[in-house]
Amino acid sequence: MNFELGPAGEAAMRLVFTEVPQPALTKALIEIENQARQHFGSTLTDSVIGYTTLTLFFSASTLERDRTEAWLKEQAEAIVLVDHSGPEHSTTDVVLPVLYHPSVAPDLEWLADDRGLGIDDVIALHSEVTYFAYATGFAPGFCYLGTLPEALQTPRLDTPRATVPAGAVAIADAQTAVYPCESPGGWRLIGACPEPLFNLGNAAPSLLTVGATVRFEPISETDFRALGGVMP
Repeated sequence: MNFELGPAGEAAMRLVFTEVPQPALTKALIEIENQARQHFGSTLTDSVIGYTTLTLFFSASTLERDRTEAWLKEQAEAIVLVDHSGPEHSTTDVVLPVLYHPSVAPDLEWLADDRGLGIDDVIALHSEVTYFAYATGFAPGFCYLGTLPEALQTPRLDTPRATVPAGAVAIADAQTAVYPCESPGGWRLIGACPEPLFNLGNAAPSLLTVGATVRFEPISETDFRALGGVMP
């Protein structure tokens, strides 16, 4: 595994693996992130994992760039020696209830028609996969999940919607996600999840974290309402 290492602003360092995104690589990045928290302590102010990247943020007054770069290089070189060919199961398996219905999913019928499928086929294809959480971003609690079945992979909307409701289950390219809050968005909407994904009152505010596995469970409108979902 090849990687690149360099600054990411005044007080940050970024490690980039030049590999195709895969669960084993994400787990390697999580391992380095955990080691960095132990090694740097309070001088490490934040860290962000992307599909193939890890960015570490420091206080500008405490960052020793040369030493930090040397430490990261050592960790990355050690990680690439690990055999990633074994089973890639996560210890965190999240099941999200989803109502797949045109009343809450304006792109569901379009997707079915576009792919020559029935709505039930789309639901089955989307819900029968166990997805891996590769990265977070865009909004607090928003998690990029992959990989979407090829039959459902579709580009983003040409013109993003001004408002996407909280809980909207969406797809874009080979990814799927749930919008944790109302926001603009350009992904195709195929369902609605009544379960909150982000709550600052919880010890762990985000329900989904990088490295988790996620499954979607189809539910009825009655169950959707009982779980707190609101129909339009």
